[in-house]
Amino acid sequence: MKKLIKRYFYLVYILLGAFILAFGMYNIHSRTIITEGGIWGIELLLDHWFGLSPAVTAPFLDGTCYLLGVVFLGKEFILKSLVGTLGYSAFYAVLEQFPPLLPDLNSVPLAAAVIGAIFVGIGAGIVVRQGGACAGDDALALAISQKLKCKISTAYLSTDMTVLLLSLSYIPFRQIFYSLITVLLSGWIIEKVQNFKKKQPVGAVLS
Repeated sequence: MKKLIKRYFYLVYILLGAFILAFGMYNIHSRTIITEGGIWGIELLLDHWFGLSPAVTAPFLDGTCYLLGVVFLGKEFILKSLVGTLGYSAFYAVLEQFPPLLPDLNSVPLAAAVIGAIFVGIGAGIVVRQGGACAGDDALALAISQKLKCKISTAYLSTDMTVLLLSLSYIPFRQIFYSLITVLLSGWIIEKVQNFKKKQPVGAVLS
């Protein structure tokens, strides 16, 4: 019974993190020219150029990354990640049915970058702390972190920078500066949330 209750609370935390992430992505990132890196950044890029909603593209892109990371992340991680990914997609689809709840921050890009990073960092961090992920780049970053024995924030940065370079196709160069702030801050927050009051090194959550 205790194990069942513990697993139940894992799911609650994963879904909570997925909701926080979806809320920030819909209310801030999708409305500004500030993007995220990794899979989230690719989702926004596809939304901009092809009108493909992240609710549709997220499962496909995440699945591809999970296949690449399954060797390092294990079965339990993948199962929890499916909950996070599907939860994120479902929450985003629901949020799309309503007007944005936060004010438009296009005129204050620095605020958009910081606040957006906080939502992404806390939301993704909660899910990663429970041993799962909301996006394929989380799986990829954790795999890189475990394989190369580097900080998870460093792993995120390496993949995010690639997406930011691609995002130059629709984001002015000066705005990439704000996107870089989002990437650096969100990666740092994810690492802090994951390791909050924990003594084990990054990647121990996968063991």
